[in-house]
Amino acid sequence: MKSWDDPFAELPQKAGQEKAVLKPFVPEKVNDVKPINPEDKRVVNGMVDINQLAPFKYPWAWEYFLNANKNHWTPLDINMAQDIHDYQHKLTPEERHVYENVLSYLTTSDILAMRNIGLAVMEKMTAPELQAYQARQVFEEALHTWTYQHCIETLNLDQGEIYNRYRVVPDINGKIQLANQRLDAVLRSDMDLTNRDNLHEFVMSYIFFAGVFEGVWFYNGFSPIFALQRRGIMKGTAEQLQYIMRDEVMHAGFGIRTIKQIILEENLKLDPKALRKMWDEALATEEAYAGYIMRDPILGYCKEDHIAQFRYIANRRARQLNIEEPFPGAENALPWLDEQANLRKEKNFFETRVTEYQTGGALSWE
Repeated sequence: MKSWDDPFAELPQKAGQEKAVLKPFVPEKVNDVKPINPEDKRVVNGMVDINQLAPFKYPWAWEYFLNANKNHWTPLDINMAQDIHDYQHKLTPEERHVYENVLSYLTTSDILAMRNIGLAVMEKMTAPELQAYQARQVFEEALHTWTYQHCIETLNLDQGEIYNRYRVVPDINGKIQLANQRLDAVLRSDMDLTNRDNLHEFVMSYIFFAGVFEGVWFYNGFSPIFALQRRGIMKGTAEQLQYIMRDEVMHAGFGIRTIKQIILEENLKLDPKALRKMWDEALATEEAYAGYIMRDPILGYCKEDHIAQFRYIANRRARQLNIEEPFPGAENALPWLDEQANLRKEKNFFETRVTEYQTGGALSWE
């Protein structure tokens, strides 16, 4: 027996005690093990060893994992001192209303996203290169939640009040309830995806999550804060959200590519009526949400801009999914929004974090 104080030292053997002899484990039956052919892998319903990472069938999934690790950051990297002054002395009551309620929605949404990927999606994947990125995604959703909490603590906001708004404000709660309705159905670990109805339900849920929840709601949801940033206020919070936005664009891109691969491998036909219902419900809840947070326009932003941009980005996600655009003719109401994902701007070294380095400096986000 070894000593815990010195793992290389043998403890004195007691009289009459024989030294234990360890024997290797030998299975009763040795299977006829063959090397894995990567072409036998599948996104879902695969039958090969889930524990063997390579050879890759989906090298693009591993590239997502590698790129995600280049975008590593924490909320503590960003100077929030000016935001404290801005919040206390520069924001109008209308702007505070917008800021606080955007945070209130986001705090709950990323917790929901973390649970969905970790419990509903990742465990159903049967190719480990996809699971590796999704494990990183689970971490990133937790990091985003930390970021919102850091903003709330830095500004000394009432945590109980901010976190509970999604429960007591119907127009915020509506988005969370719709997301729960769309995502909870696939949280079952015993969901049999060889059943075509179950498979369709899972893919529709994943389309909502990647294409709407992350691809449109999150992408569009930071816009009111970016509108403040463009006027030179709440720049720390906005920079935090820029890092989150880069993550979310990658999440949506990965999810959309995974969905398309499932549809291809499983020869799945999506129900047009189910897709139409999904877009209509998402738009209706977003209109109610925008009407609440933007009940009074702020300089450079209004609810009409928000909804117009929702329609425009929804069409973009539909094109990426190779499905019919839900809102034909929608125009780009916020042409500056895509720039926020790039973070390629001149920065004062003593004012904020330097971002022109490998951490995302040369990445492609779509």
